[in-house]
Amino acid sequence: MKRQHTILYLLLAVATVVLFLVDLAVGSVAIPLADVWRGVWHGGAEGDTMGLIVRNFRLPKAVMALLAGAALSTVGLQMQTLFRNPLAGPYVLGVSSGASLGVSIMLLGLPLLGISTSDPVVQNIGVAGAAWIGSAAIMVVVMAVTARIKNIMTVLILGMMFGSAASALVEIMQYLSPEGALKSYVVWTMGSLGGGTLSQLAIVAPIVVVGLVLSVLLIKPLNIMLLGENYARTMGLNIKRTRFMVTLTTVLLAGTTTAYCGPIGFVGLAVPHIARMMFREADHRVLVPATMLSGTTIMLLCDIATALPKDDVTLPINTVSALVGIPIVMIVIFRNRKMMM
Repeated sequence: MKRQHTILYLLLAVATVVLFLVDLAVGSVAIPLADVWRGVWHGGAEGDTMGLIVRNFRLPKAVMALLAGAALSTVGLQMQTLFRNPLAGPYVLGVSSGASLGVSIMLLGLPLLGISTSDPVVQNIGVAGAAWIGSAAIMVVVMAVTARIKNIMTVLILGMMFGSAASALVEIMQYLSPEGALKSYVVWTMGSLGGGTLSQLAIVAPIVVVGLVLSVLLIKPLNIMLLGENYARTMGLNIKRTRFMVTLTTVLLAGTTTAYCGPIGFVGLAVPHIARMMFREADHRVLVPATMLSGTTIMLLCDIATALPKDDVTLPINTVSALVGIPIVMIVIFRNRKMMM
């Protein structure tokens, strides 16, 4: 490993730790670091309001930011390599649209059928469960198509078409839905890291960790894919298996993150390019950990920014991630303008 890379890894790791602590401290009520430390390690004793706020609200939110940042960024890197397209992202195969369809069916479709969203069965499924089911359903369809079609760009186009079809169904339900249900759905689409609880993290964390481990195992195949599918086949790489594994990690990482945090845009698209600019490498042995660390840092920054407005106003995470990601995407487009023509 180059000395420069080691320094960058250390800087990103330190930045992640510092931003994690800052994220726990800032909010509608500023909390001293001593109370933050006590809340994290001791859970906040009865009567310790600050400690309880940290333990029950801010700690789950900060951990969710770590998981979401690493997950979305890693999937974005894999998508860009698999499709050989710098503008590919974690929702390119319809994950976001599938999740939106699942949530819209629960929040918008069920009331149209006369089924209350306060029904115990519906509550047990929850918004997160509906989003995960929707995203997974779209990915299952895409995987079935992938098994039959060899051209990866055709799979990309079909994935976008499936996503568009899901979006069309969502728009129909939006048009027909009452105001209250429509507002609940719109709030979900804005994205939020603050809806997670410690019990939800017990579900999200293992799934994301499994997805990240699979991503590490895909480092060598993705490095071979950089040289093109024809060369990869001559090297003995199983292309279909690689596509399937990337698709599976997309379901686990992007699908789960979308289910519990809502559709968070631009992070998966922009962060891999930030890692490439910093490390000046195409080797996934360098880029995968760099992208994970960069993603956690960026997501923590976005989460801190959402809590900065005063008067108990919290910005949607999607607005901040878009402001961070759009300039990066514009730089990528200008640097690759020949590819876009």
